[in-house]
Amino acid sequence: MSDALLDIEPGLAGLPPAVGDHLRGLRGALHLRILGTVRAAMREQGRSLTGAQGQGLALGVRTAVDTFVDAVAEPDRALAPTRAVFHTLGRTEYREGHRVDALRAVLTLGARDIWAFLVEQAAAPAATGGTPTGPETGRAGTDAGRAGTDAAPTGTDAGPAPADLYVIAGALFGYADALAGAAAEGFLDEQRDTAQDWATLRRRLVTLLVQPDPPAEEVLRAAAEAARWPLPATVAVVSVHGTDAEHLARGVGAGAVATVIGDAVRLVLPEPRTPGRLDQARQALAGRRAAVGPAVARHRARLSYRLSRRALTLHQQGALGPDPVVSCDDHLLTLLTAWEPGLAGHLADTVLAPLAGLRPTTRRTLAETLHGWLRRQGQVVAVAEDLHTHPQTVRYRMRQLRALFGPALDDPDARLVLALALRSRPTGGADHSDAG
Repeated sequence: MSDALLDIEPGLAGLPPAVGDHLRGLRGALHLRILGTVRAAMREQGRSLTGAQGQGLALGVRTAVDTFVDAVAEPDRALAPTRAVFHTLGRTEYREGHRVDALRAVLTLGARDIWAFLVEQAAAPAATGGTPTGPETGRAGTDAGRAGTDAAPTGTDAGPAPADLYVIAGALFGYADALAGAAAEGFLDEQRDTAQDWATLRRRLVTLLVQPDPPAEEVLRAAAEAARWPLPATVAVVSVHGTDAEHLARGVGAGAVATVIGDAVRLVLPEPRTPGRLDQARQALAGRRAAVGPAVARHRARLSYRLSRRALTLHQQGALGPDPVVSCDDHLLTLLTAWEPGLAGHLADTVLAPLAGLRPTTRRTLAETLHGWLRRQGQVVAVAEDLHTHPQTVRYRMRQLRALFGPALDDPDARLVLALALRSRPTGGADHSDAG
């Protein structure tokens, strides 16, 4: 952006000093006229110049007029202070929920009105109440003539000559564009900063919800209010592979907030039992690997978070089936047995130790039979059908298993532990991987 009006319109260097003095003499009249024009434009937008925002815009108009008339007289005067005013106005426009185009339109309209006013002054001074008087305009009259030329007059007390007006016009409209550019930069800067602020507020909110110790209610309410998030009674936490938290939250909608914790997006979905809400979330997550935690009361959000986090890890390891989006409630047994890596394997090694000394084929056959017997609650015929073998063969194998496991086969707790062990180790063989 230009540092001086001379950079916008180099022709200003050739204007006689009287032109700048003449414009300075019009300062008060320009204030009144342009403020009136801006008020009318604001009314059309359903706004006014009252209140803090309106007062700021009125100050911007006066600053813009003052800077312009002074810069015509001193074209190398820096524009940075006035650009800063309009940069701030651009920020205010964003905060107030307006579009930056509205401020640009006001600037363009104001520039046109200044131009119209200067033309009126030059063409018919009597129609505007006569030429302003005072020491500044007196100097303009003194310097009006250009000695030593036969050219047309360059200015009188009536204002600049036409050729000078065209130079002023180039400077004026370029100046308006420069201020509009500063306002647009302010608007975008505020938009960026606000987005960063919102991301910080949402991250703090999600972190409070899922932290190990539930926060005090007043702390949570303050965080939710700062993030403009109505506190729901129930939530579900969804863990999603990736880091595009803002994009996912917008896609899911329904008041979802999200942030990155660890190596994945953690998305908090309010009131997940609302009809259609989970289906909508799954549609928004189509093509993404994700785990949907259970719907829980708000103060138990950490449970939903921990389940979805572990489920996503298991899902990435291929333990929860082929569907990209899985529900924790559909895999609770897997989550239970595979919660601590290596624990299921240790359980199997310990509980199935009686099978360890057998030949691999025998061990596999007996493990398969025991698993079927436990699942079918001791119904030999049903087990035989499942294994495509004779019931008598199942009875023979069960006698072998009773010799190995003894009273454990009649103990409900022991049978439960055996079923869990065989679920993770169906063949009964040693497997020391921690994948589960």
